[in-house]
Amino acid sequence: MRTDDLIKALDADARSTAMPLGSAWWIGAGAATLIAAAVFWLAIGPRTDIATAMYTTRFVAKFVFTMALAVSAFALSRALSTPGAATSRAAAWMVAAPLLVGVAVGLELLSVPAADWGRRLVGSNMVICLSFIPLIGIGPLAVFLAVLRYGAPTRPVLAGAVAGLLAGGLAATFYAAHCFDDSPLFVATWYTIAIAILAALGALGGRLFVRW
Repeated sequence: MRTDDLIKALDADARSTAMPLGSAWWIGAGAATLIAAAVFWLAIGPRTDIATAMYTTRFVAKFVFTMALAVSAFALSRALSTPGAATSRAAAWMVAAPLLVGVAVGLELLSVPAADWGRRLVGSNMVICLSFIPLIGIGPLAVFLAVLRYGAPTRPVLAGAVAGLLAGGLAATFYAAHCFDDSPLFVATWYTIAIAILAALGALGGRLFVRW
């Protein structure tokens, strides 16, 4: 057998046994969720009145926002990890979470006296929010960057930033179960800043570790 034929045969064998990228994303998502859950339960856990809070609209709305971000970012991250894959549809869905939050904030401003806006925006857990969303999300971000590296993103910085949004959405979903501040004004401000920290770290990770 000639050397070229041997190389082609080895390459074909490697491709046939390699895990499909789609499967790697689902396994990565599962691992990231387990990591986030472990950090959440070990570090802070759910709020003491969660059994009552889960019946309130504002509390449930937080999970709608964060899960919308996580799902849309997951779809876009998968698309960005594959060279030549269409990303426009997945990118369009990224407006879902900001749009939902914007609508909720608008309704909040209409229903709450202006004198209460500042108090609801600042809340009581600002520092905890800014600390624990990145803490819960850093492990999942590392997992998602590893999956991106397993793929072949042509825009690694953008892909890393979206992976950070994915990690942030996942982390914020867990953190929302602990947070006593249910106001959309609080969520729109402090959750966004905390998630943006992970997006910035993801962009840096994409630049340093995902390039190929």
